[in-house]
Amino acid sequence: MVVLVTGANGQLGQSLQFIAETYPEMKFVFCTSSDLDITDFDNCQTIFKQYKPDFCINTAAYTAVDKAESEPEKAFAINVTGAENLAKCCLDHQTVLLHVSTDFVFDAKFSEGTAYYDKELRLPLQNEKGLLETDVPFPGGTYGLTKLQGEQAIQAIIDNYFIVRTSWVYSQFGHNFMKTMLRLASERDTLSVVDDQIGTPTHAVDLANALLTIIQSRKTDFGIYNFSNEGHCSWYDFAKEIFRINKVVIDLKPIPSSAYPTPAKRPSYSVLDKTKIKSIFGISIASWETSLLEHQG
Repeated sequence: MVVLVTGANGQLGQSLQFIAETYPEMKFVFCTSSDLDITDFDNCQTIFKQYKPDFCINTAAYTAVDKAESEPEKAFAINVTGAENLAKCCLDHQTVLLHVSTDFVFDAKFSEGTAYYDKELRLPLQNEKGLLETDVPFPGGTYGLTKLQGEQAIQAIIDNYFIVRTSWVYSQFGHNFMKTMLRLASERDTLSVVDDQIGTPTHAVDLANALLTIIQSRKTDFGIYNFSNEGHCSWYDFAKEIFRINKVVIDLKPIPSSAYPTPAKRPSYSVLDKTKIKSIFGISIASWETSLLEHQG
């Protein structure tokens, strides 16, 4: 079973490499952006012809959320054209595509404007488990829009796909919120973090294991799935737990999003319901607090 992984230098790509040896039945081909430029269709075809993958996990993405507002063409090339190129190659080579998407396909106004979110309780009202795969996407910025358009491009080309939406990904690899918080805490005595955006941190190793479990199952229940760790918190709550676990003493202050303006809007509520992926693939999901503690060091 040959599994081609794009974006091998990213934190999810590195997480897949980290656990690859625990899946001996799979032969992995890890491609960095220099090995495989997904925006170049001919390059994609060359790699697919060479390795003939049974599965392709696309972890390559333009993820600079704020920078995407000033670089929309670059974000579109990677997140939309790149996804389209891979889908075409998967169609030509009878390859199953696993494509990683994001909670950013949902917009702050969409989630607050429905009966989902109670700011005081920090809980969704209609569905206590969070946003469903069937909820209508409404991206609020370039990054979310291009990721949604990438999903749509895949769906228009092939039937054999798993689109997995995730949120707040962090790990010991790459650049992410956890590593940024620990770095800033080493440089400052005081830190302010937004407390009115609610979601779920997702450890990239847990996400990697979920993707490989989907492959391992050999099931053909194709479509869109949600995956994150369990539970919900604000970015302030997440930072507070990071510092507690790492025994970091710092004056941490909660602030509203309005006090920390960014070029791109963030979803104010993006907790994802994982019922579908758990029921179909039998995946057991740890709480974000448990996963954060387990993966320290």
